[in-house]
Order: sequence, then structure tokens, then C-alpha cells
Amino acid sequence: MNRDEKLKLEAYTAVDNQWKSVKEDPYFPGYHLAPPAGLLNDPNGWIQWKGIYHLFFQWLPFETAHGAKFWGHFTSQNLTDWTLEPIALTPSDSFDKNGCYSGSAIDADGKLTLFYTGNVKNEQGLRQSYQCTAESEDGIHFTNKSVKIELPEGFTPHFRDPKVWKHEDHWYMVIGAQTEEMQGSVVLFESADLENWTNKGIISHANQRPLERFGYMWECPDVFTLGDQEVLLFSPQGLKAEGIHFNNQYQSGYVVGELNYKKAKFTHGDFTEIDRGFEFYAPQTTVDKGRRILFGWMGVPDQNEFDQPTVKNGWVHQLTLPRELKLINGHIHQMPLEEMKQLRTAKTVNSKVNGTFSDSISRTSEIEIEGKMEKLTLFGNMEVSYNEETQLLTLERPSYVDGRIECRSCHLKDELRNLKVWVDHSSLEIFVNDGEEVFTSRLFANPENQSLAVCGEDVHLTVWALKNDTVDYRNDYK
Repeated sequence: MNRDEKLKLEAYTAVDNQWKSVKEDPYFPGYHLAPPAGLLNDPNGWIQWKGIYHLFFQWLPFETAHGAKFWGHFTSQNLTDWTLEPIALTPSDSFDKNGCYSGSAIDADGKLTLFYTGNVKNEQGLRQSYQCTAESEDGIHFTNKSVKIELPEGFTPHFRDPKVWKHEDHWYMVIGAQTEEMQGSVVLFESADLENWTNKGIISHANQRPLERFGYMWECPDVFTLGDQEVLLFSPQGLKAEGIHFNNQYQSGYVVGELNYKKAKFTHGDFTEIDRGFEFYAPQTTVDKGRRILFGWMGVPDQNEFDQPTVKNGWVHQLTLPRELKLINGHIHQMPLEEMKQLRTAKTVNSKVNGTFSDSISRTSEIEIEGKMEKLTLFGNMEVSYNEETQLLTLERPSYVDGRIECRSCHLKDELRNLKVWVDHSSLEIFVNDGEEVFTSRLFANPENQSLAVCGEDVHLTVWALKNDTVDYRNDYK
């Protein structure tokens, strides 16, 4: 048995030992993707390949901690029903022995090809990083792991998360990086054959105008076109809170502009947070049927992760719903895909609200509110409120660390017109004004509490119960 086979066997054994406790946890999601054991973080390798959707994820099966990551693997034919597949990558080679870190996927001459960062640490804890590939003929079994790019001069080993795409007749890769001056940046590489890569240089960094001192590390970069403009999506680390902005430990957001491929320069405007909630990080996008679709991690590194109540049952974190992105007046709007309507099982509320409306709803529900809602209260401890005078929308919850009330807010460009809220046992995704703003958060309310209250005048409220078992965590995938 080689090291790859040994690690897979150990991981499958860990899942077998933990799965009963995980699936019986009342906080385990019904239609979101979560780990069958251990810790899940960044979405990776998000692609539609030969008619099947493939979504990989950072995974430590053995414990709810960060360590030598595997690549877990989900597939779907319709974006609502998913299957857990055999493990795609294990940290089994000399160039990735301390973790197969995040990356992306492409179709290369009919093969599903993964690009990822190999993480290596020596006995003194000093890090080295390599940009690596693996490939598959069938989309399930991956072989030919190898190194394509080693660490260039001028950067610390925090050099990771390759996102690869094709432009005209060449391949390009962006990598999140930290310069030796401890400055966050994104580096561009170019290749004609996916084998030999040329370092084109830094396309943007923490002191490129209009940014200034904008973080010591930029993770998970993604470059793509929306409409007639280009977007650089990334997750900067090291920002200080500014009022209602940058309130999480680390952020995710974007700049809009133009990438000059020849000069390796991304000219752009200011940074915008892509999500206003408590838990959102490391998003990745792909193109399918002309749509730019995003998945994000419903978590944030180093932000009280291991105080979450699911840890005692052997799992932590989940992914967001898939969202379609549109660029409207320079601002990204996000909405759940049209396919998500397939999750609906019954319309349970369809009512006009004048004053206060109360009811009970399923813990897997979709809530739609049309009009100037004043307040939405869910399960006794999560509250969304809107101040019409200031156009401030605020989400409040009790901290799962100490119970104190904490909040996240944003100012709307116009008055509140609508909210779409997706509830899944221990999570909320709130889409405001057709996706102009989004709040993604975990929700650890009493599992038996199913209360809903809406306050407002001339508001229309619709609630659908949603499916509660859309992911097949089959035990025969080994």
C-alpha cells in the first residue's frame, strides 16, 4: 500500500467512525454541502466538465482543525442534488506532504486537470510552496501529480491558490501572494502548453492606487469578465475595521477594471466587500451556460471557528449555495441560481403583512419578502432590521462564543425593496434588493425553535419549505 492509498484508507475510516454523530447533528445542513467528518474550508476546482458539475473542497477528515489538507470532491448533474465522490487528492508526495492547498480546474485536451498548491514544512516549521497539477480521464481518479512552478524570488512561501483560465490561445494563472515586504499581491503567469510557465509579474498589490496598505496577504484570486469589464476577486488578510466595513477577521471582495495581459497590469477601482455577513471567505467562480457562478466557504479563518457547537459532533463548516453574478453599474449582484427553485417542496406561507405576522416554518426554508420590511426575526435569536431614514440594513445574532449580541450592517443604495432568505438548519443566506447586497452567516439557534416574525406595512411574505436531504454522503464511494 503506497502513501496515497494509506491516507485515503485512514480518511475513510475516520468518516465511518464519525458519520453517525455528524448526520444526527440537528445543525447539519439539508441542502448545503458539508463534510461527512472533520473540517471543510475553501471551495476548489469548481467546474462543469463533460456535463457534470465538479466541486472540490479543502478537507481535513480526521479532526475539526486545520492541517495537512486533502481535496474532497462532490459532483452534481443539476446543481441541487450532489454526491460525495472518492477523495481526489491526498498530501502524499514530497511536494505536498503538509497539505494539498487550494486551486482550480480546467479541461485540458479532454482531461480534467487540477492545479493546486503543495504545502511543505520542515522540522523547524519553515514553509515551502509549489504549484502542482494532477489529471483525470474519468473525472474521479486523479494521477500524474507533479510540480509546475516553484517559488519565485521576491516572495515569501505564502504563495498559493492558483486559478487557471484560457485567454485567446494562451493559458494564464493568477496566484495569491505575499511579497518579502509583507505586502499582499496577485501574480500572473502565462503558458502555451500548461507545462512551461512564465512569470509575467504582479498585476495588483496592497499599495496600488486607489488601494493603500491593503493587507499583508491576498488569498484565492480569481480573474473573470462580467459584461464588458474584468473583475479581480480575492481575499485580503490584514485589513482593519472601518465602521461597518471589514468587520470579520479576514475579508473577501473585488475590484473592477481591465487586465492588460501584455503588461501584466490590472488597472482597477476601489475594493468592495462581496458579502456583508459573519461567515464568508475564499469564493471561487466558473462559467456555465453563459453564467458566472460562485461558491464560497461559509467560514472565516482564525475567527472562533472551533467554538462552533458542531465541533463536539465531529464536523465544522459548510459551503454556500451556488450564486449567479452580474455586474450592474460597476457593482456585483449575486442571486441563487434559477435551479434552486427545484429545492421547493411546498408553499407554506403566502400572506400580506400589515403590522406583525408570526408563524412557524421549517428549518429548511426559502423566505421572500416584498416591500419595506422593518424587522425579520428568525428562531428567536436572529434579527434583520431596516432603518428607512438611514437606509441601513442590519443583521444581529448572539455570538456563539459568549452569547453577546453582534451585528453586521450595510447602507443600501436605494430603499429596501425585497429580501430573499435561505435557511438551512444552521445557516442563513440573505439576498437584498435582487442581490445588490448579501449577508452569509451561520445560525446556531435552538434546533427546536421554528418561529418566524415579520414586521412592516404593506409587505408581502412568501415561504417555501425546502428539501432536507439533497446530498448523498454514500458509504460505498471508497
